[in-house]
Amino acid sequence: MNRLDELFQRKKSGILNVYCTAGFPEADSTGEVMIALQESGVDIVELGMPYSDPLADGPVIQASSTRALANGMTMTKLFGTLKDFRKRITMPVLLMGYMNPVLQYGFEKFCAAAEACGIDGLILPDLPLYEFEHEYGEVIKKHGLKCIFLVTPETSDERIKKIDALSTGFLYAVSSSSTTGKEKNIGAQVDYFKRLQALNLSNPVLVGFGIRDKETFHAATRLSAGGIIGTAYIRAIEQSANISETTKEFINGIIG
Repeated sequence: MNRLDELFQRKKSGILNVYCTAGFPEADSTGEVMIALQESGVDIVELGMPYSDPLADGPVIQASSTRALANGMTMTKLFGTLKDFRKRITMPVLLMGYMNPVLQYGFEKFCAAAEACGIDGLILPDLPLYEFEHEYGEVIKKHGLKCIFLVTPETSDERIKKIDALSTGFLYAVSSSSTTGKEKNIGAQVDYFKRLQALNLSNPVLVGFGIRDKETFHAATRLSAGGIIGTAYIRAIEQSANISETTKEFINGIIG
């Protein structure tokens, strides 16, 4: 069973997914960060593949990508870093990034490498549904990977239902139509979350963009299966002298 399926069968609410950029804050930080997140009680790690033009990311995550690229992180180095990570990491791990570097690497080669490492799924925000249906979806499925799509408050019910039918793992509900890291009032989006609930979707829903502390995490989890934190965690570790301790303190502040 895919680790995401097992997680959502075992845990129906309060799921915490944390984003971190591969190769940040230092070139060799990726394994240390994932271990620290697992030991702190995180349910899912969303590992960002650094890219020079990340469309949906705000300045903090953009800066983390720039730093990771400056640290020498490439797709080849990423898979080298992940080669043996399953010896210590048991939680679901997703790769999040954009199509350009994936296509440059080779789409099937990328999926095969992700499968070989033990990656559970992909979040590719700029993968169009049409191309997924007619070209890439079967490749992703062939390699045992889940594919998670995003919806926003402006997405129509009809399109949400189609995205839900194509998604596997969970549905990524963007809390508002903006980039990551913006200060948002999650509570003001209650109608949006209730609309998602009323659609009786097949996939669990996790809320992202604007989740940064205990208050916003619990606001998101009241009407969804959980929340996704990225910018706030990147900020926490960017100057950290002890990633393990910083991570423990940060996550305890969310779920402790």
